[in-house]
Amino acid sequence: MTYFKRHIFFCLNQRDKGEDSCANHHAQAGFERCKSRTKAEKLAGPGGVRVNKAGCLDRCAGGPVAVVYPEAVWYTYVDDADIDEIVESHLKNGVVVERLLLPDSVGR
Repeated sequence: MTYFKRHIFFCLNQRDKGEDSCANHHAQAGFERCKSRTKAEKLAGPGGVRVNKAGCLDRCAGGPVAVVYPEAVWYTYVDDADIDEIVESHLKNGVVVERLLLPDSVGR
């Protein structure tokens, strides 16, 4: 058994010189919503889920992005409802949210 069952990393990177980045797409709000929802669902903490901030995850073109480990599932999201679905479906029940998957072809 590992200390955390799952980690979700949210790219919160802000690029210089006006380049597009996850921070330009309300990534901080998604991160905060996820932290709040995992706590409310009693998923946070040892044996559960850890919600992490990350720097650039190098998938800027799909921003905002988050990745769940150990499954290495990449998501894009646009609002609180998307975050809530990721928490309920994937983080709580282990079911990938297919409609929010970031295509493998999306990079920087």
